[in-house]
Amino acid sequence: MSSDIVLPEIDEDAAPFFEGARRGELRIQQCSETGRLIFPPRPFSPWAPAAQPVWTTVSGRGRIWSYVVPHPPLLPQFTELAPYNVILVALDEDPTIRLVGNLVTRAGGPINEIDPDGIEIGSPVHVVFERIDDEISLPRWVLD
Repeated sequence: MSSDIVLPEIDEDAAPFFEGARRGELRIQQCSETGRLIFPPRPFSPWAPAAQPVWTTVSGRGRIWSYVVPHPPLLPQFTELAPYNVILVALDEDPTIRLVGNLVTRAGGPINEIDPDGIEIGSPVHVVFERIDDEISLPRWVLD
């Protein structure tokens, strides 16, 4: 993918997520009091505001919960890739935690290589990471 795509800003709360992604690990916050997973990252647990969230590495496995297929007009950086898929994955550890990504056939595969007609809600997937630049690796998903 082009290095001129719109990249997320990495704030203090999200930095451990992106550090893990650079290392090939899917890290999610966890409430230190209740043990519940927290996403997106935040400075305090929504279930125990006095508890500081801790980071834990999860399996990187889940199921496709939903998906869309964007078509032009899009951000200019994505126009040539369209149509492509954007999936929402419910994690195995906690299906209420859902991450956005793209379904690809392999790590580094293009986001538009899978026929959207073949995507099925509920299909099991696992995470792979695509290095975008020195700071950012993004989660992508491959069918199990």
